[in-house]
Amino acid sequence: MSAASAASTSAVPFKARGAPFRVMPGFKLSLGFTIFYLALIVLIPLSAVFLKTFTMTWEAFFNAVTSERVMASYRLTFGASLIAAFLNVIFGGILAWVLVRYKFPGKRIIDALVDLPFALPTAVAGITLTALYSSNGWFGQFIEGVLGIKVAFTPLGVVVALTFIGLPFVVRTVQPVLEDAEKELEEAAASLGANSLQTFLRVIFPTILPSLLTGFALAFARATGEYGSVIFIAGNMPMISEITPLFIITKLEQYDYAGATAIAVVMLVASFLLLLTINLLQAWTRGKAKKS
Repeated sequence: MSAASAASTSAVPFKARGAPFRVMPGFKLSLGFTIFYLALIVLIPLSAVFLKTFTMTWEAFFNAVTSERVMASYRLTFGASLIAAFLNVIFGGILAWVLVRYKFPGKRIIDALVDLPFALPTAVAGITLTALYSSNGWFGQFIEGVLGIKVAFTPLGVVVALTFIGLPFVVRTVQPVLEDAEKELEEAAASLGANSLQTFLRVIFPTILPSLLTGFALAFARATGEYGSVIFIAGNMPMISEITPLFIITKLEQYDYAGATAIAVVMLVASFLLLLTINLLQAWTRGKAKKS
């Protein structure tokens, strides 16, 4: 057999393949299961919320989501969530830096304590924070007695609770990025005469910025839907310290299901828009980093 005929014979099976070769078999089955599971867990419940809201007239929907008490809950929920997310970005980033770059006694214990808000039931967290920051609590008696600042049963208490439950999202998002960062770049910047601030702003910060944005988005999304750890320390006073998730529960207890789903739709759309903005910022940051 000549070399040309052998080559043509060996090429026949390759041309007969209709689909590209995949390392993992069962792609169609796994994709179908994934879509089914996603629809069952996420899409169908969210669709039910929208469908229940569509039973309302536009005027009833507008009145339900823009009443004075609901607007006050929006301001508290989104405002406190934003403040808590920003605080977590700052102090969570510092904590991640310390855990990655320094060695000290008790480091593993502190590293494990970061995950405590994940493991601790939210109701337990709320009761604990209330006991600590109340007027006769360990922290509250000094903060209120010395500084004159009341924490428990105020909007400030809501910020404290949301900061507590959102901290692990930032730390666990930034920590692996810092661990993978090349220290040689920092040493090169120092050898070229850059001081510590310049090295941080020009070398380190662009590297961890996408992870900081991700941590911010996760902490914010978690905070906007938080309920258990907030209701105890907030005081739940209408127009003052009542969060939107609690107001939704109140609507459900009053059998106003359409009103509850209307408020839930507003929260859902607002959170989605913010997460979309964060994702676009991340994509822009990564593109800018690749160009540089």
